[in-house]
Amino acid sequence: MPWVMLTVAGLLEIVWAYYMKLSDGFSKPLPTIATFVTMFLSFGLLSLAMKQLPLGTSYMVWTGIGALGAFVVGIVLLGEAVTPLRLTAAAMLLGGLVLMKLAS
Repeated sequence: MPWVMLTVAGLLEIVWAYYMKLSDGFSKPLPTIATFVTMFLSFGLLSLAMKQLPLGTSYMVWTGIGALGAFVVGIVLLGEAVTPLRLTAAAMLLGGLVLMKLAS
């Protein structure tokens, strides 16, 4: 169950990062509210997962899911650049997450 909570927390990190971008520096009310609600839920689930998982593993997986997800959302929804170097960096992050899960 802690891995499920950690995964959902990471997915919520993607959501709050996206809404933070849409909030335009917290100047738009609805995206700002969505940012803080999903941020609160993400942190809450992360804290529950950390009751049973090591700090380093939890934090690395949470931020990794968020980073990779935000990378994909940036490309798909925001038209950010897709370059071989950026894809290589994302693949390396993914490899690190897989290795961390295997090491746990």
